Amino acid sequence: MGPLQGKRIIEIAGIGPGPFCAMVLSDLGAEVIRVDRVSAVPDEFPETPGADLLNRGRKSVAFDLKNPEGVNALLRLVEEADALIEGFRPGVAERLGIGPEECLERNPRLVYGRMTGWGQTGPYSHMAGHDINYIALSGVLGTIGRAGEAPVPPINLVGDFGGGGMLLALGVCAAFVEVQTSGTGQVVDAAMTDGSALLATMIHTFLSMGVWGERGTNMLDTGAPFYDVYECADGEYISLGSIEPQFYAELLRITGLDQEDLPKQMDRSHWPEMKERIAKTIREKTRDQWVELMEGTDVCFAPVLSPSEAYVHPHNLERETFIEVAGVKQPAPAPRFSRTPGAVDGPPPHPGQHTTEVLSSWGFTQEEINDLREKDAIKG
Repeated sequence: MGPLQGKRIIEIAGIGPGPFCAMVLSDLGAEVIRVDRVSAVPDEFPETPGADLLNRGRKSVAFDLKNPEGVNALLRLVEEADALIEGFRPGVAERLGIGPEECLERNPRLVYGRMTGWGQTGPYSHMAGHDINYIALSGVLGTIGRAGEAPVPPINLVGDFGGGGMLLALGVCAAFVEVQTSGTGQVVDAAMTDGSALLATMIHTFLSMGVWGERGTNMLDTGAPFYDVYECADGEYISLGSIEPQFYAELLRITGLDQEDLPKQMDRSHWPEMKERIAKTIREKTRDQWVELMEGTDVCFAPVLSPSEAYVHPHNLERETFIEVAGVKQPAPAPRFSRTPGAVDGPPPHPGQHTTEVLSSWGFTQEEINDLREKDAIKG
C-alpha cells in the first residue's frame, strides 16, 4: 500500500480542487471518507460506479450538516481522523458547527485543510470565483498567450489543480510530519491565488532580472522559435523545446535549416523571422514523419497527442501512465514509490453508498445508526 497507509481523512464533498486533493491522498494510501449531502443520494444505487474520476478510491457517506445530529455524527468521525479537508467559502464551516475550533476541540491532533480560491482572508475572500479568476488576480493568466493576442486560459490546471488541490495535498502531508513532533494539529489555508503565484516563481526571477517582456515575446511563452508548437502537413502538431545550443543545433540539422545562413539563436530581433522559417519547414511533412526523424534524438521533441492517443503511446504504455479501473481509462497514481507504491482503491462511489459500512467501521453501533437515520441525519 501507499506511503499514507494508516492515515484517515474526512473529505467534505465539493468540486474540483478539493476532490482532486482527496484523490491524491487516497492514491497514496490514505483511507478517505467523502461526506456527501443527503440530497445527492439516489433512490437506488446504480450497478455501475460513479462517473467523476476525481472521486475515485474512497467511500461515501451522506450526512445532513444542517441537522445537529448530522453535525455531531461528523464530529465523532473527526475524533478518529487524522485530517479533514473542506472547500467552503470562509465562515461557512464555522456556521455549520464544523469549523477548525470545533474540530480541533474534538481532536487536537487534527490537520484541518481548507481549499479556497481567494484564501481565508483578504478583500476578495467572500466573493465567488473560479480558476480563471484566481490565476488572473495572481498575475499568471496575463503571462499566457501569444504576442498581440488575448491571454489564453490553460484550462483549469494551474489554479484548481496545480496551485489548488496539489498544494493542499502537500500542505496536509507536511502537517502530518509536523504533528508527529508537536502533537498538535493545525489549519492549512490553501488558496489558489497563492498557489498559482507560487507556481510562477521562475517568471518572477526573469522579471527581477529584467529579461521578461510582453506576453508572447519571451523564450518560454511562444516568443522563441525554438520553443513552440508547429503544425504539420496533416494538420497535426509537434512540440519543440530546443533551448540549449546543442539541442538547437540538432533541430537545425534534422530540419535541414543548418544549411542556410541563419541569425544567432538568441537574437530576439530575428525570432519572428526564424519562427516563420521553422513553421514553413515543419509544414512540409506529417506528424508521423517528424516522429520518425526526431524521436530518439536530442531535439527536445514530442508529438502533440490527444488524450486517446496518449493512452496508446508506447512510452505511456511501458510506464503504465494510464490505467483502467472498472472499465474506465484514467491517469495512474503519481509519483511512484519504490517500496510503498500508490494504488487506486476502487472506482468513484455514489453519494451515501457506504454510510452504514463506514459508520460501523468507525465505531457507531447499529442502534446509533438506526437512530441517526430515523432523525434524517444520515442517508444511504
